[in-house]
Amino acid sequence: MNIPVFGTGLVTGLSLIVAIGAQNAFVLRQGLRNEHVFAVCLICGLSDALLITLGVTSFRQIAALLPWLDPIMRYGGTAFLIWYGAKSLYSALRSSEALAVQEGAGFASVRTVLLTCLALTWLNPHVYLDTVVLLGTISTRFPGYEASFAAGAVTGSLLFFFSLGYGATWLRPIFSKPASWRILETFITLTMWLIAFNLLRDL
Repeated sequence: MNIPVFGTGLVTGLSLIVAIGAQNAFVLRQGLRNEHVFAVCLICGLSDALLITLGVTSFRQIAALLPWLDPIMRYGGTAFLIWYGAKSLYSALRSSEALAVQEGAGFASVRTVLLTCLALTWLNPHVYLDTVVLLGTISTRFPGYEASFAAGAVTGSLLFFFSLGYGATWLRPIFSKPASWRILETFITLTMWLIAFNLLRDL
């Protein structure tokens, strides 16, 4: 293990995932609701770990073999983000009772939450660009120490998602008010639709 390279991977990984996106907004929302937080954070972290490993080991070969994969991921991800944004907008317009924070009541099933989390992760082309392409490219600067770089990036991802998911509980008093939930759901809607617009614009 090369500590400086590990540190570079840690900082680089964090810098790429800290920006608010569809996946991060979802983790924040689950943390505020205290709903299946550990499972959601673990799925996000493990998914990143798999993609980072894939990028560090073989992203060049994948791009050369599957040139059609990028447009398919962009269209599929755009459709999902538009749908999820509309769903959040509907939640923002619902009654105040439905938006109140209630631990242990009104939870979505773990299956529904985890499938949504997986879709937000694996149908988002930006995830592949950040993990497979960008981190895969940067890792080539450290020949012989790619594993240390990947380990640092994976550690950064796990730290971020668990901090975001469980740190959100500190904000729960604010979101006990229905108006705060409406603002959050509206913000999520705008975030999803902005990402979808950018995906379409890049095609």
